Amino acid sequence: MPETKIFLDTNIIIYAYDVSAKEKHEQARKLLVDLWDSGRGVLSTQVLQEFFVSVTQKIPQPLTLNMAKDIVSDLLRWEMVVNDGDSILEAIELRSRHKYSFWDSLIIQAAIKGGASLLLSEDLSGGQTIQGVAIRNPFKSPLPRFSEG
Repeated sequence: MPETKIFLDTNIIIYAYDVSAKEKHEQARKLLVDLWDSGRGVLSTQVLQEFFVSVTQKIPQPLTLNMAKDIVSDLLRWEMVVNDGDSILEAIELRSRHKYSFWDSLIIQAAIKGGASLLLSEDLSGGQTIQGVAIRNPFKSPLPRFSEG
């Protein structure tokens, strides 16, 4: 049986680097380490773009540009979904059907395109499954470990 791929929404990665987020910081940091160890993490170019802007401009203790660039460079080693024209059109369809914002629909579409069976997000409606992708808030219920050991 193939291993479960896990797509992370931007907010989860931001919490992993935002020390002011306290408990969420620790939970997100552990989740990122677990996904690094397991190799199951999937991201999109949109997530990395949003992450860079947020950690350098929007969190209480912003990261330096070089530090944020190094993190993005590391995360580019994960499986990466590039949003192309078809992805944009599919996101518009998802928006129409499920009433998410366009940007959230593009996140969901990237998870679908990346073959993820789980999308972790604090912002999206947890408990919903869209085209085989289950959406869960990792801060509301404990998640299993994705790596061994």
